[in-house]
Amino acid sequence: MQSEKQSQSNQIHSSAIVSPSARIGDGCYIGPYVTIGDNVELGNGVRIDSHCVVDGRTRIGDETHIYPFVSIGLPPQDLKFAGEDTETEIGRRNRIREFVTVHRGTTGGGGITRTGDDCFLMAQTHIAHDCLIGNNVIMANAATLAGHVIVQDGANIGAYSGVHQFCRVGREAYVGGYSVVVKDALPFALTVGNHAKCYGLNKVGMRRRGYSRETMDALHHAFHLLLTAKLNTSQAVERIRAEIKNVPEIDELVTFIESSQRGVVK
Repeated sequence: MQSEKQSQSNQIHSSAIVSPSARIGDGCYIGPYVTIGDNVELGNGVRIDSHCVVDGRTRIGDETHIYPFVSIGLPPQDLKFAGEDTETEIGRRNRIREFVTVHRGTTGGGGITRTGDDCFLMAQTHIAHDCLIGNNVIMANAATLAGHVIVQDGANIGAYSGVHQFCRVGREAYVGGYSVVVKDALPFALTVGNHAKCYGLNKVGMRRRGYSRETMDALHHAFHLLLTAKLNTSQAVERIRAEIKNVPEIDELVTFIESSQRGVVK
């Protein structure tokens, strides 16, 4: 239940349906025709605009802004789901635009769907069950993640793109619009197409994030070995290790490749 202080600091429209057992932080706004379920927890300063539904065991972090007609925490689109007590977690300061859907996890997939902090989910984005999204992720209009997808920090997924279940999208990766990703999209790379191919270093994104020229040159050479040097993946990784030393991003790239379960987009 809200404390008297909390209830006085919040703005809850008279048409909203808010469960008395939901936990509402300070300074929240809950707009017209919003529905908040029994096991929902809102942090401080959360704004939920009109006609949204937040249900299930769901936590939404401080200062997140949820625009109209968003659905968060409803059961997954998984025929195996039988009503298990699973979770959804939304981090802090996220912007979640109109008609976004985020479904809660499944027991077989870890039990939770999670986004990090400072993400921007544009209109009609879909995040399926058991997806794990890092910080500062951008998903453009109608970008879609199937179940069990991992998206690492700073990745950008273009409009109307789809990522196959159990795939990963690496840190600072850029997936171009209308792409179909059926293997792991490499970190720091530009991945585009149906089916997607890797076109080397995400130069624009890395410049915007302030990476040094030395780091970018090292990654450019690594992608040359991976993509254009007529080496298979194992040979390319050996050459990268031998030729590029003491660059943390290179170590991260190699680890990402070697830990892939589905193979990487090349």
